[in-house]
Amino acid sequence: MTTDRRTQLADNLARVEERISAACAAAGRGREEVTLIVVTKTYPASDVRLLADLGVRHVAENRDQDAAPKAAECSDLPLTWHFVGQLQTNKVRSVVNYADLVHSIDRERLVTSLSAAAVRAGRELDCLIQVALDAESGERGARGGIAPDGVPALADALAAAEGLRPAGLMTVAPLTGPYEGRVRGAFDRLMEIATDLRAVHPAANMVSAGMSADLEEAIAAGATHVRVGSAVLGVRPGLG
Repeated sequence: MTTDRRTQLADNLARVEERISAACAAAGRGREEVTLIVVTKTYPASDVRLLADLGVRHVAENRDQDAAPKAAECSDLPLTWHFVGQLQTNKVRSVVNYADLVHSIDRERLVTSLSAAAVRAGRELDCLIQVALDAESGERGARGGIAPDGVPALADALAAAEGLRPAGLMTVAPLTGPYEGRVRGAFDRLMEIATDLRAVHPAANMVSAGMSADLEEAIAAGATHVRVGSAVLGVRPGLG
């Protein structure tokens, strides 16, 4: 069974790799400019082991209750763990123990509690601000995230917070609002916000955008990291 699963994952990874390489070539970018993060949510630690064996170095989870035991079980592997889900403040003490990067910073209260937890755990975390391109000024998006005009203040808060570093931006292509059905337009807008951010915080140069369905558009726009789940692991059990 494991051999079959390994073959399946290897084939899927090869297909995703071809897509990323082709998208980089089409955009005139080097393949090394884009990092693949495999989103392993709902899949077992055994799959994470197989992926690591196949050369994957970045994995992501979106629920602490699944991520914490999985990360502990795979702590011997040379992996970078990304937390990509909406993060509740009561989960930060757990998340700082295994996450190297948090992609979903969208409010100052989260910065405060994450900073305290990181300091207590003796860790430094790279943090991405989740931008909601469907949110009006001062609001949060339907899938989490802060409105674009809230980014500068949140980045300043991250830069001032002990144990945290502003590393860049993340978005999920919006399902509603002005960018509904305009994936490339959404990613282009994110890149504009990222350019403004880098002018103030030069090290915040990560742009996490694009998933299984739209990674080509994200790479064309300039994303540095793509988050791919189903195209590598298959359609998630129970999700159709």
